[in-house]
Amino acid sequence: MNEKKLIILMIFATVLIVFGGVFVLSSTTNNTPRAGSSKDAKAYTIEPTSFDLGNIPINGGNVTQAFTIRNTGSGVLKLFNVKTSCHCTKARVTIAQDDSPDFGMDGVSSWMGEVPSGKEGKLTVIFDPAFHGPQGVGPINRFVLVETNDSRNPKLTFTLLGTVIK
Repeated sequence: MNEKKLIILMIFATVLIVFGGVFVLSSTTNNTPRAGSSKDAKAYTIEPTSFDLGNIPINGGNVTQAFTIRNTGSGVLKLFNVKTSCHCTKARVTIAQDDSPDFGMDGVSSWMGEVPSGKEGKLTVIFDPAFHGPQGVGPINRFVLVETNDSRNPKLTFTLLGTVIK
C-alpha cells in the first residue's frame, strides 16, 4: 500500500512540476519591441539604399557604409528590430549623436530608436571581409532590415554589394 502512495505522490509531483514550468515559460514577456503603426511618421530613405563597395581586399579590414533615414512625417519615427543577413555584417543606428548597440544576424534586441519629425538617423553597416576565411572570396550581397512604425513603409532594406578579393 505504501508503494502505491509513493507512486501516486511521484506522479502528482511530476505533473505539478511540468505544468508549473509551462506556466512560467508562457508568462515571460518577449523583449522584441513592437511599435504601433503611425500615419504621422514617415520614413524616407535618402538614396541610395544599395551601395556597391567594389573590390574588397580580404585582409584590408572592415568596410563601412552609411545610409540616411529621414523622418518626413509629423510624428515620431520609431526604428527597431534591426537585422543583418550574415554574421559577417553588423549594423548600428545613430540618432542625434546617440549610437545603438551593434546588431547582427542573430538575437533579439529591445532597443528602439526615435527619430523626431524633420530629423535624420544614420544606419552604419559594417562588413568584415575576413569573417569567412580564405574561402570567402568572391561576390557578396548583404542586406540590413530595419522595421519602422511608418504604416506605409514598415520595413526598410539596405544592401551592400561587392567582391571580396585576395
